[in-house]
Amino acid sequence: MSNNIKEKIDLVAEESKQKIEKSQNISELEEIRINYLGKKGLITSFLKIMKDLDQSQKIEMGKKVNSIKNNIIKDIEQKKQILSNELIHQKIAEEKIDITLENDQEEYGSLHPISKTVEEISAIFANMGFYIEEGPDIESDYYNFTALNIPYEHPARQEHDTFYLQPNSEGQRKVLRTHTSPVQIRTLEKINIDKEKEIRVIVPGRTYRSDHDATHSPMFHQCEGLVVGENINMSHLKGTLIEFLKIYFNSIRLSVRFRPSYFPFTEPSAEVDIGFKKLSDGTLDIGEGDDWLEVLGSGMVHPKVLEGVGINPEKYQGFAFGMGLERLTMLKYNIPDLRPFYDSDLRWLKHYGFLGINETNLHAGLNGVFS
Repeated sequence: MSNNIKEKIDLVAEESKQKIEKSQNISELEEIRINYLGKKGLITSFLKIMKDLDQSQKIEMGKKVNSIKNNIIKDIEQKKQILSNELIHQKIAEEKIDITLENDQEEYGSLHPISKTVEEISAIFANMGFYIEEGPDIESDYYNFTALNIPYEHPARQEHDTFYLQPNSEGQRKVLRTHTSPVQIRTLEKINIDKEKEIRVIVPGRTYRSDHDATHSPMFHQCEGLVVGENINMSHLKGTLIEFLKIYFNSIRLSVRFRPSYFPFTEPSAEVDIGFKKLSDGTLDIGEGDDWLEVLGSGMVHPKVLEGVGINPEKYQGFAFGMGLERLTMLKYNIPDLRPFYDSDLRWLKHYGFLGINETNLHAGLNGVFS
């Protein structure tokens, strides 16, 4: 092998090494590989001229060319690994979040006014010894009407007032519960009143009626209350509700009156009104003035309801009450229209929403109710 060929091979080896070291990306490396190791590459061209050499020169040149070829392959792979690692670190650096920077865009969520009202009502009654019960939204006719002493001819059973589901295979039609009162029956059925002696429960939850305007929604929330025990009378009902309303509306001087009314599941029954005054801007001043607003219904549990669940009405008596949570929320926070409660309008929610920090809830009790 002539010195001239050796010098060319050494020059190609040195040149390839420098180009590999200076390459900036994978594409440049691939171009170097093709220029030196491809079918028309420089290393390949050296192999083609070996046919004109004698056997000893072929062996010598073959070893040298193969050595350079292997070095080029090794250098390319090493450089490729270095470039790949650099690319990974670059991407990590670009995607890195500096957690020390303040986020001016940060926004906090808030409690929906209905959720706030449920939490507060639950806390007030929890301090009176009540606990929460729940029941299904889809009810049978028995629990929604019959067990509550609601006669078959009552208007509430009509389709214009109640959402009925399709009949099942036995022809029975279930309903979307029109009130939370069915949970009264379910609760009384599962307890042993002779063992418990007294029960105090509230039932906040969704209810459904075929009605929709500025003050009514086809889906709305109620809170039912029930107390059953020995020697329970109307004075217990009045004392409980007056105390609740004064705390909820944050008004020690709140005027409360009870008007005789009728509900199939209570006897006697009473509507409960609170005093208010309408201000010049159209808002209401709860607790002041000579006008009255109806806020809930109540009464002593009807003996037939107690008999229906196996409780002796001669030994045990009880009282029940029910309130619309949307109505109470609208009155307390001067919200004029019911419909935006369910519109998911962020502007409305930001205006009427409540921070969930240090809010009154069932576990915290009444801390902050009068703050």
